[in-house]
Amino acid sequence: MVSHPCDYDTRMDEPVCPGCRELSKQVAELTAQVAELTRKLEEATRAGKRQAAPFRKGPPKPDPKTPGRKSGDAHGTHRHRPSPTEPIAERHDANLPDACPHCRGRIVETGTADQFQTDIPRAPLVRKFSVHIGHCESCGKRTQGRHPLQTSDALGAAASQIGPDAQAAATLLHTQMGLSHGKVASIFQTLFGITLTRGASAQIGLRAATRLEPDYRLILDEVRSSEQIAADETGWRIGGQPAWLHAWVGDRATAYAIDSKRSADPLERVIGRNWSGVLSHDGFASYERFEDAIHQQCVAHVLRRARERLAGATRGAVRFPRQVIGLFTEAIHWRNEYVPGAWSDDQRDAHRVSFDDRLLELVSRPRAVPEYATLAKHLRNHFEQWFAFVFDPRIEPTNWQAEQAIRPAVVNRKVWGGNRTDSGARAQGVLMSVFETCRRRARSVVDHVGQTLGWFGNRLLPRPLLLAR
Repeated sequence: MVSHPCDYDTRMDEPVCPGCRELSKQVAELTAQVAELTRKLEEATRAGKRQAAPFRKGPPKPDPKTPGRKSGDAHGTHRHRPSPTEPIAERHDANLPDACPHCRGRIVETGTADQFQTDIPRAPLVRKFSVHIGHCESCGKRTQGRHPLQTSDALGAAASQIGPDAQAAATLLHTQMGLSHGKVASIFQTLFGITLTRGASAQIGLRAATRLEPDYRLILDEVRSSEQIAADETGWRIGGQPAWLHAWVGDRATAYAIDSKRSADPLERVIGRNWSGVLSHDGFASYERFEDAIHQQCVAHVLRRARERLAGATRGAVRFPRQVIGLFTEAIHWRNEYVPGAWSDDQRDAHRVSFDDRLLELVSRPRAVPEYATLAKHLRNHFEQWFAFVFDPRIEPTNWQAEQAIRPAVVNRKVWGGNRTDSGARAQGVLMSVFETCRRRARSVVDHVGQTLGWFGNRLLPRPLLLAR
């Protein structure tokens, strides 16, 4: 038996034959790749256990952008604070000094110029209502007067109350800005001189949610009647127990709901299983129950998975993720550059079918890499849910609207963890829905909530409408 030359020539640093040299090179590459993946796995494991992990973005960039404005034509437009349009509350004169501050000479006045300053009021606005009380001569029942600015009938020990705008500000600071009830009370005391306890802040939020419940039902009706809905969900907590916060972005309104399950049950209770619009989501299997809907799975999730596979691929293994990225990127570019009327309906349908056929051909081939086989199976099982945006360019290729709607809630969850009670979770969903819909309708949250609370204080006032039909 003839021994291999690499077996006995121990003086050589590298194998002699080409086959062993190639094998040694592959072993070295794979060893380096395993070491790199092991390092990344350890970093990810440590980051997942770190409390501040969501805010950590890794090491600084090697070539960060220069801070400040850009030079040249890209400098941008200078913006200035416009002169206030509100009524002037105070007028002051900035008089000239008696003498020149430089040489002590005599100063001659040549004119005046206006300067404006907008500040926050530090003194609280205290209202006193003289409530007239009487009784009916016929039935003898007690009756008391009402003023449009009142938010409650309470007298006696509960006669000192917080006004509607202050209540709206408290709910906004806690629910949308993410401040705890203790910090809300501290801000009221520090900035406005209004004494507020944490319990009072919590009760204000619950009361506002109860009175905004009709608006919440209108928002759910608006989502139900929408032609397109973008859905997403994120982890939440109720009393320390796991829960899920759901966000549904409709055509004109955004609704939130907190439920103990991640499933699509809450959405089904809102729109019904037979809803037949366009449903954009991240591929969560529970949404498959809406069989009459047109599903558009988020293309960004697939592109992210493909890019992650491409980052660790070498040689011929880069072909499949590159093909996936190229196909979906081409479809997105076509949709973004589409001009209405440039294609007939038959041409557009044929173009979409071509994307479906190319994807089906791509994912039908056997894949030796397990991660590629998993991705191909996912694309193949839902291949009819990827290119609805090519068939109808009005459809978004991703569910970015739902992800953006849910992002503020994620930040708040990291600050104070969720809700303590089921009633608090219910109020959270109602208030977030009203606040976000106000933003989309370009309406002031403080004005709408304050006017709604005032309407409950006096039903003779017109009820503020959030969604006019």
